[in-house]
Amino acid sequence: MLELIDIGANLAHESFDHDRDEVIARAAHAGVGRLIVTGTSGPDSVRAFELTQDRPGRLFSTAGIHPHHAEELDENTLSQLRGLLEYSSVVAVGECGLDYFRNFSPQRDQIRAFSAQLELAAESALPVFLHQRDAHEAFVALLRPIRQRLAGGVAHCFTGGTEELDAYLDLDLHIGVTGWVCDERRGHALRAALPKIPLDRLLLETDAPYLLPRDIRPPPKHRRNEPCYLKHIAERVAAGMGRSVEEIAAASTANAERLFGLRDAPR
Repeated sequence: MLELIDIGANLAHESFDHDRDEVIARAAHAGVGRLIVTGTSGPDSVRAFELTQDRPGRLFSTAGIHPHHAEELDENTLSQLRGLLEYSSVVAVGECGLDYFRNFSPQRDQIRAFSAQLELAAESALPVFLHQRDAHEAFVALLRPIRQRLAGGVAHCFTGGTEELDAYLDLDLHIGVTGWVCDERRGHALRAALPKIPLDRLLLETDAPYLLPRDIRPPPKHRRNEPCYLKHIAERVAAGMGRSVEEIAAASTANAERLFGLRDAPR
């Protein structure tokens, strides 16, 4: 069986409240034995951390403020994040970045929150879990000056083409690939860029419950994405990169272990 790590699953989301244990069990049965639970707000980061406490060595988490929630970042929230980052199961700062597609928070607040979290990542010596949508130039402009002070990072849910990929590789970032690669409507640029992703920079993620791969057959009735579908994503990535799924799984797992400092999965 393939050994996979889902580096981005929103398991604290309310859609998992009624069957979270079953979702985690299905993931393990499909070879996804370790998962990183994404924190997107102060309360959400706390919930993500709490989930890790019941499953040491299998669940890890991030702590951060998504750009949608940038207005909420104040000194109390920063202090809360700083406290969470002291725990070994919290392995990255984020999800943080810029989202000018929706602008749920004003751009000035997004820039402020992103800058503060980059400083927090530098202070804590943890990698950053990054979000960018329709804000590439501003995103790179904020990230580049501090990059040498950071312990790495991942361009989470990368959906761009070769130009954005080159910029992120120049910043020595890892590239997180989701089920977007399976979307026949929107995934053209990503599929074209896949062969240019170095194996030692590739990470796999579902972004569950979002981004259910559109080419799963038969499609699940609930339309909710789950970590158990990571193998399907790995197969599509392997096909797009002209490599075996075993090679893709081994590389992405090793990369995740290295970037996030993950322990071996319990046996």
